[in-house]
Amino acid sequence: MAALFFANGCGLGSWVPHIPDVKLWHGLSDAVLGLALLAIAAGAVAALPVVGALVARSGSRAVTRGAALLFCAALPLPLLAPDFPTLLAALALLGTGTGALDVAMNAHAVLVETRYGRPIMSSFHGLFSVGGLAGAALAGGAMHAGLAPIAHLAAAAFVLAIAALAAWPALLPTAPAAVDGPLFVLPRGRLIGLGAIAIIGLMAEGAMGDWSAVYLRMDLGATAGTAASGFAAFSLAMALGRLTGDRLVTRFGRAAVLACGALTGGATLGAALLAAKPFAAVLGFAGMGFGLANVVPIAAVSTAGYFGFLAGPPLIGFVAEASSLTVALGLVVAVVGLMALGGSALERRPAQAAALAG
Repeated sequence: MAALFFANGCGLGSWVPHIPDVKLWHGLSDAVLGLALLAIAAGAVAALPVVGALVARSGSRAVTRGAALLFCAALPLPLLAPDFPTLLAALALLGTGTGALDVAMNAHAVLVETRYGRPIMSSFHGLFSVGGLAGAALAGGAMHAGLAPIAHLAAAAFVLAIAALAAWPALLPTAPAAVDGPLFVLPRGRLIGLGAIAIIGLMAEGAMGDWSAVYLRMDLGATAGTAASGFAAFSLAMALGRLTGDRLVTRFGRAAVLACGALTGGATLGAALLAAKPFAAVLGFAGMGFGLANVVPIAAVSTAGYFGFLAGPPLIGFVAEASSLTVALGLVVAVVGLMALGGSALERRPAQAAALAG
């Protein structure tokens, strides 16, 4: 199970540094790039109810296997797209693959955690971030060595597929679930507030993934290898935050961890945007990674959060087109600040607070 979380993060970390290449090859403006990246989120969101139904019908083990192969197969396709419509289709398929794997492996991880007898979900998500760090670091190394982007991403997809196949025998056997209620439930009442936090969290996380390399390479003039270090730093800090999250929440409480994390992330990235230097930007992305680390939305709140993931790419692109990418990332700083205000909701409603894992 741990290998699959790592592989998913590593695959995404391998893809993110090549977003500027896609922008250059197809001559995309910031706004059009935002719309193109929207296809990834749209594919992921479309996969949610379908994969949920498949997990209920066939069990999470079988669905996780199929989703892992789909994700690996789709990973290099955006770099092979000869035109913009084909690029949109490739990005949508990549989003479907990563969304399907995300849902299926998290469902299976719940079973593993139950069998294990103590909370380990944060560790799984920490391994996802470690995978993102590894993928971005390897992408940076490949760029520095002059390896063609498609060669790097195809090789990464092949290795990750082998790793996923090797992990299959260790997955727990699962049976179809007996579903008495609806598979898809929108948050209602007080859960709307938690859904809003999830929306902000996934919007900010998606912005770091989609735009960090573009900002470093296009706006700050960094090399391709240095641009890859932005997402690597973000993933490293998020991994550290997630792996220590359970202890922090136990000592200080969920509300304090969420509020302090949001303030830290927003302040660090805000200062980096004012400095407008590559090294400062890398530190800013790391600060945001640590700040967002312990917002891991699940269940109904996760569904709401995906709308932030869906809206984030085009919103950043449109704002960047109208003003600048610096201003657009400043908008992320502002909305993350709202997460600190939402922290008190967790303190007042401990039962619902379980929907946000630290």
